[in-house]
Amino acid sequence: MNKENKKSEKPANLIRRLMAILYDSMLLIGIIFAFGVIVFLLRKLAGDDTMQAPSNILQVFITLGMWLSCIYFYVLCWVRKGQTLGMKSWKLHLYSQKQQDLTMKECFSRCLFAHISFGLLGLGYFWCLIDKKGRCLHDILSGTTVLVIKKVATKKPNVV
Repeated sequence: MNKENKKSEKPANLIRRLMAILYDSMLLIGIIFAFGVIVFLLRKLAGDDTMQAPSNILQVFITLGMWLSCIYFYVLCWVRKGQTLGMKSWKLHLYSQKQQDLTMKECFSRCLFAHISFGLLGLGYFWCLIDKKGRCLHDILSGTTVLVIKKVATKKPNVV
């Protein structure tokens, strides 16, 4: 997207951001479920008793794997298209503040800082209400910004 179009777009408000997170959480439930099925099958193949809780170290790896698979979803979507399905539904797009394509480092750091923003009782998200540019704390720390994109007008074909 060129600079003129980006300048005419406005920052995403808190409600749009939270609704996009809600939409994406439905996809994340499916990702976590698929991850759980894979872990179950691997434990079964290894001869582990799947009716018992896994060992403490295995629980740490399972939790870390679930968390990384969710982060991978966000990073992959942001690097490829600049938006997730939830963001697309709410017409949000993630941009780098450096006026270039998003990098893996920016996207991954944004995920990490978003967890911190949420962990601070959501104060990192509420920061967009007082920031003049409408950025959340994780936007500032990762060098990214979320903007509302304009609806693209499409011509309907004339049907005779």
